[in-house]
Amino acid sequence: MAWPVQFLCRVLRTIGLVIFYYIFSIGITFYNKWLMKGFHFPLFMTLVHLTIIFCLSALTRSAMQCWTGKPRVLLSWKKYLFKVAPTALATALDIGLSNWSFLFITISLYTMTKSSAVLFILFFSLIFKLEEPNPFLIVVVLLIAGGLFMFTYQSTQFNLEGFILVLLASFIGGIRWTLTQVLMQKAELGLQNPVDTMYHLQPLMFIGLFPLFLYNEALSICSSAKLFRVSDLSPLLYSVFTLSVGGALAFGLGFSEFLLVSRTSSLTLSIAGIFKEVCTLLLAAVFMGDKMTSVNWLGFAVCLSGISLHVGLKAYYSKGKSGTLRQLPSKDSPDLELPLLHRGEEEEDGETEEVYDEEEEQEILH
Repeated sequence: MAWPVQFLCRVLRTIGLVIFYYIFSIGITFYNKWLMKGFHFPLFMTLVHLTIIFCLSALTRSAMQCWTGKPRVLLSWKKYLFKVAPTALATALDIGLSNWSFLFITISLYTMTKSSAVLFILFFSLIFKLEEPNPFLIVVVLLIAGGLFMFTYQSTQFNLEGFILVLLASFIGGIRWTLTQVLMQKAELGLQNPVDTMYHLQPLMFIGLFPLFLYNEALSICSSAKLFRVSDLSPLLYSVFTLSVGGALAFGLGFSEFLLVSRTSSLTLSIAGIFKEVCTLLLAAVFMGDKMTSVNWLGFAVCLSGISLHVGLKAYYSKGKSGTLRQLPSKDSPDLELPLLHRGEEEEDGETEEVYDEEEEQEILH
């Protein structure tokens, strides 16, 4: 009787973690789209979210430090600027352009186009030699690219400007997650825990996105009656509250992904990501009035088949190599498992830093 009970508990726990992940992942997509209908400052919104994520990450690190009695990793300025800055800039542009696209396109077109990030992640993973060439990758690329073309073909709600923004965000997202893969797997940096990674990324992300905000939104937001030129306090408090909720959702998304992966597997998150795309499109069609033709749905099915094939191939080729693989997290697309960097390639100038025990950190977080 013990084995069925344990199995049932494991299944229920997995379902609960997937639902927890869906709440933040789907929730932030619809929430940002809803917010953009009345608040036309996506870059400012992103800067507020980055500030909130940094504060929540700092609080989480402090709590973990008090619980374990061990100091958290803190990079030197040299490593911080030269190792973290490229990843932070790519991440800021990916998130900023994604939020910007909500001003022009529907959730369904956003979701479908953002799925193409898998192509760019594969492309840059091959360039950085994090992914081994595989003949099946050609089939994956053709399926995803063909599905994206069919989805956007003769779409009644297609917007070129928004499509270009989110496609550019997907391209930068490929660079972003490839650099994140390298950043989190370099042992001497000690950023294996996503909370530490988020804590170090946010300040540089803010600095990288701020010039674009100054160029595009600074003047208009200074004259906006929603923030700086309010005649009543209630609109200001409402704007601050809505922006804060989005920041909390953004932090919760990264945290929920880590919980799901650490308690189940990266394959579970990848499969959950596929069904998340389906749920997002169905909800967009029902609640947001997004219109999709039969050709669009067929294109979405073709694209999902390509992503599913990629997930299946990664699961197949990962058998017997679980000790040398690490999860590559993603907020908008199914995750990839890529080979760990060899320790000999990681050490520079004979410097090594303490690497925290991941199992202990996972128990703390749970």
